[in-house]
Amino acid sequence: MEKTQILQLSAVELGRAIREGRTTAVEATEAVLEQIEKTEEQYNCYITVARERALEQAAQVQGKIESGELTGPLAGVPAAVKDNMCTEGIPTTCASRMLEGFVPGYTCEAVRRLEQAGVILVGKTNMDEFAMGSTTETSAFGVTRNPHNPRHVPGGSSGGSAAAVAAGECFFALGSDTGGSIRQPASHCGVVGMKPTYGTVSRYGLVAYGSSLDQIGPLGKTVEDCAAVLELIAAHDEKDSTSLCRQDVDFTAALKRDVEGMRIGIPRDYFGEGLEEEVAAAVRFAAEELRICGAVVEEFDLSLVEYAIPAYYTIAAAEASSNLERFDGVKYGYRAKDAEGLHQMYRRSRSEGFGPEVKRRIMLGSFVLSSGYYDAYYLKALKVKALIKKAFDSAFARYDCVLGPAAPTTAPRLGESLTDSLRMYLGDIYTISVNLAGLPGISLPCGTDSRGLPIGLQLIGDCFAEKKLLQAAYTFEQSREG
Repeated sequence: MEKTQILQLSAVELGRAIREGRTTAVEATEAVLEQIEKTEEQYNCYITVARERALEQAAQVQGKIESGELTGPLAGVPAAVKDNMCTEGIPTTCASRMLEGFVPGYTCEAVRRLEQAGVILVGKTNMDEFAMGSTTETSAFGVTRNPHNPRHVPGGSSGGSAAAVAAGECFFALGSDTGGSIRQPASHCGVVGMKPTYGTVSRYGLVAYGSSLDQIGPLGKTVEDCAAVLELIAAHDEKDSTSLCRQDVDFTAALKRDVEGMRIGIPRDYFGEGLEEEVAAAVRFAAEELRICGAVVEEFDLSLVEYAIPAYYTIAAAEASSNLERFDGVKYGYRAKDAEGLHQMYRRSRSEGFGPEVKRRIMLGSFVLSSGYYDAYYLKALKVKALIKKAFDSAFARYDCVLGPAAPTTAPRLGESLTDSLRMYLGDIYTISVNLAGLPGISLPCGTDSRGLPIGLQLIGDCFAEKKLLQAAYTFEQSREG
């Protein structure tokens, strides 16, 4: 099989081609590495490309496939992981100077499960520093550009993962989602991204940002790819105290083109000020398509949407300030040179090691947790979080899925969001409620704007209802393809 033909395949299609002997894991890996060499300078999707390791791994996996030891749907498929997931022997930087030169001695559980299934790890993707951002412009290793238009951002914080899939620099990738960091870049890059129910995928080996919100999930070319990846990485893990023991993780079984009688709700609150007309039109067209396919689609009032942003950034910043305390130059992280005394070393190490956005969120988090402000801000945010969950519970008593935009706009131009932090934060307005409530959500392409930039549709489900989401998403995807 020609390398150009290989790159056109989805992850599941490639896995099938390898099993059938039409190509090999080595040929697929070589095709991806060549594509990286060709386009990486323009897009900057990766922080680390593990070329030699990937080729060695591919040769070993191919031998196991041929001997019948590996038979899974993704065996031999080259993939990438976001650089906030620990990988033994490969640097993990979180796109920050603070972790420059850090090489973990163990592998993140989700990544370990992929490699156990025969997936080839090509490298570590670029991201917003410590996952704090929505554009992949806060990385210490340069900005990532959108493959659909390099003058625009790919979204964030998993922008490198989304852009790598869109550019053909891997067949799928893992990202992490704290407030929309999988779904929003998937929307901007025209790929599929899924955040599962909180606790479905182990967070062991994921460098923490907001521990009550973080969740690992897949980004792929198709809904089927994301379902297959999620099926591999969803498992109980004793090393993660928040990990759930689920028995319903056969997600690929839900890939049926059938939404007959499925009830889908559209929040009126999602179609207010700030939503671009072209995005609104594309999402409503998608809703109509699902209606034609047999779903019952109606509008309803979700409420509390306007309070999600302040609640999220209060909680996430508070947890970040606590999680990032360990990076002090003493026991962990970058250490400033030539510092005089412990206090100066500590202060300079954190000032030099962290970028502006990370320092902004640490300071905000420390403020809302401080004496006299805890009740006024942090405790109030937790109460709002509980009310948002209650609002979704009420919605899912009536609907199987909630449908809306993944982002209010298509991908902004490079530099626009960095000069306006509030605009960057508001870019997550449709995604963060999902994290606050611990719900699953999926973003998939539903059109393009007049500039050719992708528009993403978001489907939200109740806790543990990933199969309904995948079924609805698959039906829409198949209906678009005819």
